[in-house]
Amino acid sequence: HGHRGQGRRHVKTEERSMKRLPLLRPPLCLRPRRNDGSVWNAPRRARASAITSRPLSSSVGAPASSLASLSARCSPHASPSHSFRCGWPRHCPLRGPCGLTAGHCTPSRPSRRLSSSQPEGESGGSPDETPFANLDHRRSDRAGFPEAVFGGKTPSQLRSILQSMTDNVNTRIESAREGGDTTVSEISTAIIATRVDKETYEAVVSEGPLEGGTVEYHETARIISVKADAVDDNRHVIESSSGRPSVVVACAGTTDLPVAEEAALTLSLCGIRVERVYDCGVAGLHRIIGSLPRLRDPAVGCVIVCAGMDGALPSVVGGLVDVPTVACPTSVGYGASFNGVASLLTML
Repeated sequence: HGHRGQGRRHVKTEERSMKRLPLLRPPLCLRPRRNDGSVWNAPRRARASAITSRPLSSSVGAPASSLASLSARCSPHASPSHSFRCGWPRHCPLRGPCGLTAGHCTPSRPSRRLSSSQPEGESGGSPDETPFANLDHRRSDRAGFPEAVFGGKTPSQLRSILQSMTDNVNTRIESAREGGDTTVSEISTAIIATRVDKETYEAVVSEGPLEGGTVEYHETARIISVKADAVDDNRHVIESSSGRPSVVVACAGTTDLPVAEEAALTLSLCGIRVERVYDCGVAGLHRIIGSLPRLRDPAVGCVIVCAGMDGALPSVVGGLVDVPTVACPTSVGYGASFNGVASLLTML
């Protein structure tokens, strides 16, 4: 006797635990807003539905017809004729093309902007379309990074695509020069084909040189890069990427170099400064400790760590730096590495 609560009405454990559940309310940045910027205080059921109304991860690459309800996902209370303040000013995949960061939008505007992001030719189709490829030259305008060509194509197809990309970069730079008040980002001038073996590269070169560009092959990274001729002659209209934070690319062993170099070279071709820290695996911990000054440099904004075997290096680096660390498993190893699966599971 004397226990607190003695004699109170008995409540089932399930009911008591249900009463302790917090109300499902989305964070303020995800809750829809009115035109005046105030948060829309919807009924509780509508709030719960707003949490699950998230934009599709592949929205940017999807056709415009599948995005008719995207704005409704951002603000469930909106109607086709109602102008609203977007509830996803930072995370909406259409933030780039719509240009309305935390601004007013209408449900039809995102799909309209996407449908007009690629110029149409005289026949109504894209002028960049070939019998085997429909190139996305405007991807850097939407996503901040240009389209990269995967090397699993025939040499003739690869050469034709690289020629089209080179012509596009030259045209954009010349248009910016003639306009006088426009610039071209350095990232959008990058022309890259990845996962290309040396035999394929030699076959591409044997078909003749590209017009208006210089081809270079990077054997370790298995990348073909093309530098458009208009880049060097019109530096004044190209917006440099030198003001961006630098990136450190580290790898555990020499056998991880192809993966690490692919990442480092891709960034370098886009004008981003890269610092390489190679062969610094945890088997000799002094090697990564000796690289701490470069890892902790104030100019570094991200660290990419490539490792095979048991994939322990990213965890070590992540505990030594205060910037985002991207862990990249490689298929290097023996024993129980399972062709990179062990490294992947360690990083996950």
